[in-house]
Amino acid sequence: MTCFAKFLAARLRSFGFALEGLSFAVKSEGNVRVHLAATLLVVALGYGFGVSRGEWMALIGAMGLVWLAEMLNTALEILCDSVAPERSDGIKHVKDVAAGGVLAAALAAAGIGALVFWPYVFA
Repeated sequence: MTCFAKFLAARLRSFGFALEGLSFAVKSEGNVRVHLAATLLVVALGYGFGVSRGEWMALIGAMGLVWLAEMLNTALEILCDSVAPERSDGIKHVKDVAAGGVLAAALAAAGIGALVFWPYVFA
């Protein structure tokens, strides 16, 4: 196997692991399913209203940041529960701060969505 083929095989395995993580999060976390539903709704509305390229860039960026925040939050919660399964004020604060990051990202995304879709809905 050539060096490039080994590199390519390793990258494909990495994508597989990432897809496994995404699948696990969707199956196990209710909030991830809420974000999935919101993502599908935004994509459907975007196509339905025929939003511009720039608007798509804003929407995709916002959705990507929410997904990033939610996936990191989920990973952090799993890690915290594995490392310290007993109740701990410190772990609670870590989880709360991570959840606050998701909320901040979701509120920013909702603001972007409102700015993009408002003229289409109320024009």
